[in-house]
Amino acid sequence: MKKEVNISEWNRKEHYHFFSRFEEPFFGITVQIDCTKAYAQAKKNKQSFFLYYLYRALQAANAVEAFRYRIINGKVYVFEQVNASSTISRPNHTFGFAYMDYEEDESSFYEQARQVIQDVQQSEGLIPAVSGENVIHFSAIPWIDFSSISHARSFTFPDSCPKISFGKVTEKNGVKTMPVSVHVHHGLADGYHVSLFVAEFQKLMNDN
Repeated sequence: MKKEVNISEWNRKEHYHFFSRFEEPFFGITVQIDCTKAYAQAKKNKQSFFLYYLYRALQAANAVEAFRYRIINGKVYVFEQVNASSTISRPNHTFGFAYMDYEEDESSFYEQARQVIQDVQQSEGLIPAVSGENVIHFSAIPWIDFSSISHARSFTFPDSCPKISFGKVTEKNGVKTMPVSVHVHHGLADGYHVSLFVAEFQKLMNDN
C-alpha cells in the first residue's frame, strides 16, 4: 500500500524539485556501526550474522518515513512498508539478486530469507528481483573494511530507492565495528534523515 504525497503542500517541495533535476541526485554517507553485542547475540543463537543485521537494517528503514518515500512517474509516494532487494554471494564468487519481504516477526523473516538465499546460491545469472519500487537495495562486501563506496547506476533509469552497503567486521580492543554506507535520493531525504536511520539501526544492533 502507498499514499501519494501532495508535493505542493510538502515541506520538501523546493528540495524535491531542485535535486530531481540532477543527473546524480543521490548522496552517500559511510559510518562505523558498533556490532559487538549484535555479533555475539547472533553467534549465541547460531544465527547468520548477515541476516541478523539485515533484519535490523530493514526495521530501522521502516521506522524512518523518508526511507519509505519513492518517486513514481514524477509523483512522490510514501509506502507503508519497504522490503529488501539484496545481493547474495555464491560459492563460485559471482552474486545474484534476491528479494525478501520485511516481516515484523523476526523468525518468519529468517525462514523465508534462508530459502531465498538458498535458491539464489543454487542458481545462475543475476535474477533481478522483480519487487516493485518499495525496496531498499542492500549489498554486503564482507571482505573490505571500506571508508566510502560508490554504486554503478544507470542515470536513464528513474531510481529513488535507498542503497545500503555493509562491510567487513573488524575488532579493536574488544569492540567489533562494521562500516555501513547509506545512499539516498537528496530530493527525498537529507543528512538528518540518514542520521535517524543510523541511530535506530545502532539501537537495534545493541538490543538483545
